[in-house]
Amino acid sequence: MKKIDKLILDAFIGPFLITFLVVVFILLNINMLKYFDDIIGKGLDSLVLGQLFFYFAIFTVPTAMPLAVLLSSLIAFGNLGEHFELTAIKSAGISLVRILRPIFFFVLILTGVAFYANNNLVPKAALEAYSLLYDIKQKKPALELREGTFYRGIDNLSIKVNKKFKEDEKALKDVIVYDHRKNDGNKEVTVADSGRMYTILNERYLKFELYNGYNYMEGAGNEREMTGQRRGNNESMSRSKFTKTQVVFDLASFQLQTTDKKWFQGNRIMRNLSELESDMDSLKTEVLNQRLSYYQGKMSYFNFYMKDDSLILPPEVYQHKLHRDSTSRIPFMGRGSVNKSSALSQQNTGVADSSKLKGEIGQKSMLPKERKKALQEPLSTNFMKRDSISTEVLSKPLVKFDSLGLAKIDSILMLPPGRDALQGAANTARQVKSQVMNSNSTVDNFNKELITFKIQWHKIVASSLACVAMFLIGAPLGAIIKKGGLGVPFLVSILFFIIYYVFTMQGEKLAKQGSIGVPMGVWMADIILFCVGLLFLRQARADARLFEADFYSVVLDKLSRWYADWKQAKAKPA
Repeated sequence: MKKIDKLILDAFIGPFLITFLVVVFILLNINMLKYFDDIIGKGLDSLVLGQLFFYFAIFTVPTAMPLAVLLSSLIAFGNLGEHFELTAIKSAGISLVRILRPIFFFVLILTGVAFYANNNLVPKAALEAYSLLYDIKQKKPALELREGTFYRGIDNLSIKVNKKFKEDEKALKDVIVYDHRKNDGNKEVTVADSGRMYTILNERYLKFELYNGYNYMEGAGNEREMTGQRRGNNESMSRSKFTKTQVVFDLASFQLQTTDKKWFQGNRIMRNLSELESDMDSLKTEVLNQRLSYYQGKMSYFNFYMKDDSLILPPEVYQHKLHRDSTSRIPFMGRGSVNKSSALSQQNTGVADSSKLKGEIGQKSMLPKERKKALQEPLSTNFMKRDSISTEVLSKPLVKFDSLGLAKIDSILMLPPGRDALQGAANTARQVKSQVMNSNSTVDNFNKELITFKIQWHKIVASSLACVAMFLIGAPLGAIIKKGGLGVPFLVSILFFIIYYVFTMQGEKLAKQGSIGVPMGVWMADIILFCVGLLFLRQARADARLFEADFYSVVLDKLSRWYADWKQAKAKPA
């Protein structure tokens, strides 16, 4: 490694590590503020909080890495330009592209690390973080009794304490406990002059030691309670005095319960590229199944009108039907039959001879004339046709009617439809409309979910390559600004990060709405920043002074001269 490469890398790596940690810390605080109300007051130990913060810190890596590259490259080249080190290097005949080369290769390595983190670490961290956050949300707040108010945090219990002592947190004064575990009202009450409260067995149980009090129990008489007779107001009431008693309550609902992570694995942010591809294939199959069932259910929509009309399946639906029919027969066939079925499936898709496919179509249920016509038509026109008339119906002989029978049929058909017939037709039409709308709604929902999984698939790659785009902006811009430190570079990096964030959100929104394609929506921000970075690189190679007042004064002066010349030329007669 040459000394110049070492100098450039030393100027970049240090600011990158610091800015990356700072950005992760800032983004982590922003994310955790959204769940602050769900975490505070739950009595969580430091280990659980540490795990939650660690998982969310990994979850912020896709956003923190490009921003850290942008900020560190601005700082590095701003410092080199401020201390005239870039000027000294250029005076030695070394171009700016050669100066950027070592950091560019280092950024490519960071891009690979970012891709690995996005594809492997972030989905696992998201699964752990959100499953743990769900368990924290389900956990009850920590046990806290307040003076003079009833505490109902423990299931089926109401506890009231009139006074607590700061010297001894376990000591209580004037305790009242209502026991509702039998679900029969306030019939079991314990009143004590004083007591002590603390947890036992690793905080799984709450123990009360009560002194100088009474137990009140209201209920039916023992004999009537045993025989199931509870009539009138003949209920018994018992009171027992105690000097000291101990009561233990279960605190299982206050413990952090772990939920099985399989209930969270279906979310798109918890899937890697291969899993997303599998999910997208499953969604496409569901869409094709829904469309195929719609076409196949056409016969149930029409009882008389268009009942014998043929139907042409779309190519993708037809291919899916062939594939599904071939795979559904595999478990019931031998090895030789499976190979034969696979060969037939290849023939049906157009790989083999088209005459065999025509023979298969000819064997389908068609009228003799239609069957002959289908065999004569080219494969590209008849491979999608399916007739709705079954072979069993066509094989039956036609019933011949005489003139009297035909006259009776005509007289019946000429009768005006009755009220029941019209009502039945209207009900059938409504049912058909409802079925079609439900089918379309299901397909639309599957397509929307498919778009979200496609967006996530592209985001894993696009967010990784954003490091290169940010470097192409930060390094030339730092060489142009020639200001180090955290002042100007921080402001410029925040500006471009906001631009990147806005274009990313807007692109994803348009992609979800179907206004633009998913690749265009996700890659929009990277493409725009990449073009801006190339523009800055061109200006930096030409030693442009974009952020100096003299540069803009010269530009304005040139524009004013051009306008004056143009106005003078226009005033001259032709």
